[in-house]
Amino acid sequence: MKSDQMKSGMQQAPARSLLNALGWTAEEIQKPIVGIVSSFNEIVPGHMNLDKITEAVKMGVAEAGGMPVVVPAIAVCDGIAMGHIGMKYSLVTRDLIADSTEALALAHQFDALVMIPNCDKNVPGLLMAAARLDLPTVFVSGGPMLAGHVHGKKRSLSSMFEAVGANAAGKMSEDEVRYYEENVCPSCGSCSGMYTANSMNCLTEAMGMGLRGNGTIPAVYSARLRLAKKAGYAVMDLFRKGITARQIMTKDAILNALTVDMALGCSTNSMLHLPAIAHEIGFDFDISFANPISERTPNLCHLAPAGPTYMEDLNEAGGVYAVMKELADIGLLHTDCLTVTCQTIGEAIANAVNKNPEVIRPVDNPYMKTGGLAVLKGNLAPDGSVVKRSAVVPEMMKHTGPARVFDCEEDAIKAIKGGDIVPGDVVVIRYEGPKGGPGMREMLNPTSAIAGMGLGDSVALITDGRFSGASRGASIGHVSPEAAVGGPIALVEEGDIIEIDIDNLSIKLDVSDEELARRKAAWKPRQPKVTTGYLARYQAMVTSGNRGAILEVPKAD
Repeated sequence: MKSDQMKSGMQQAPARSLLNALGWTAEEIQKPIVGIVSSFNEIVPGHMNLDKITEAVKMGVAEAGGMPVVVPAIAVCDGIAMGHIGMKYSLVTRDLIADSTEALALAHQFDALVMIPNCDKNVPGLLMAAARLDLPTVFVSGGPMLAGHVHGKKRSLSSMFEAVGANAAGKMSEDEVRYYEENVCPSCGSCSGMYTANSMNCLTEAMGMGLRGNGTIPAVYSARLRLAKKAGYAVMDLFRKGITARQIMTKDAILNALTVDMALGCSTNSMLHLPAIAHEIGFDFDISFANPISERTPNLCHLAPAGPTYMEDLNEAGGVYAVMKELADIGLLHTDCLTVTCQTIGEAIANAVNKNPEVIRPVDNPYMKTGGLAVLKGNLAPDGSVVKRSAVVPEMMKHTGPARVFDCEEDAIKAIKGGDIVPGDVVVIRYEGPKGGPGMREMLNPTSAIAGMGLGDSVALITDGRFSGASRGASIGHVSPEAAVGGPIALVEEGDIIEIDIDNLSIKLDVSDEELARRKAAWKPRQPKVTTGYLARYQAMVTSGNRGAILEVPKAD
């Protein structure tokens, strides 16, 4: 056991005395120590139930012969952090979570891990830590929120943001906004559409790191507690069989996750997190991998905000495994990849059934013949940009219009809500990338304002920042290189014509190479927005969005 280095032999008598101080018995000290990394807190709705999940996991681990030890991981609620400086601290927590989990696990020599995340950055952060630590590891999330009900229709958080935009346009009263406010988020759990948290929890199943139902069983269902106990059993089975995270988290497993992403119509943020997870196993994941996989992978699900179905509907239809079975049947998955069940993917999904062909379309009747995400390139984004094309209305798949340029999110929102943006415009929000933000803020406020103002089918938005999974429309993010390092997005001027062609995977600034070269020569880097604290260190180390915003030590000049 790895923990023997911490607790066995005369040299470790002092450590054993400290374990005695915890109230451990001699019998407990001799057992494998299983770190249960719980993201429980009382500010994130997706995490308020994790104390119960944690207790269930502890019970499962103990029943299976392990010694469970609960340790913390932080989490930020993007919805609460939205629209102020707090959003700069969202993406950056992914690396804090990975680093702190690595530190806790190695400092105390845990033998195995159960990860209990639920929201946007702590799922990928803990996946990064799992790959880095390479211990027997199982993921069990807190589960998705139930959909809200407003005037007899299912609704979720994205409806709330769009209601604010509708109010700004004079299309919705304050009383109606308050009615939405009280009804769109009815329970604990990660927000109920295919937003980033649910995307990543579903991809944890696809990657083989979570048990069946991990991504879709609602937070308030007792089945979630049963799943947590089974996660405790499963991690001890992995421990006894010597199966570690990197035996499951292989290159093929990550490509499986990307394929399932395309079928589900996941958040664009998965194109930040999958490269970062891949980096931890030594796989150089280029976001351009998305396009050939997308070209051959049908989009089978249109969950909110792309369509009218929600996570509870996906769960009842058969969940992620039913989607994977559809894909495997036409040869799109690496079915020999291992899972935390100690079975292969093929074995694990063999009995999965699609119970609702409208929620999960069969492969011969997809919503789209191509996947939910696309990477666009061109002279405006030489290193790529990302769009959730499954959430783009047909009339915006091709769009040409004048650039309306803003150097921060706040100025753009002011212009949108002030009526300064008109049909045909292309809103450009820059200096919001990983370095420029710093922290690569989500742009749910401006995308929701565009939708709420009734401009969703006539205005595009381009940014070196990123989008919430709740964003919809022609929203193109992760433009790389970003403005802060002198990428072409920094050179766009008000009124420049921008051509977007999602079908042909292109994004073009209609300005000559000679003019762009002149503008580049005149461009000067901006002073950092932050010079102290964690954000300053992050800004100095973070790479571009097309590389997953991973951290690297700056090279000496």
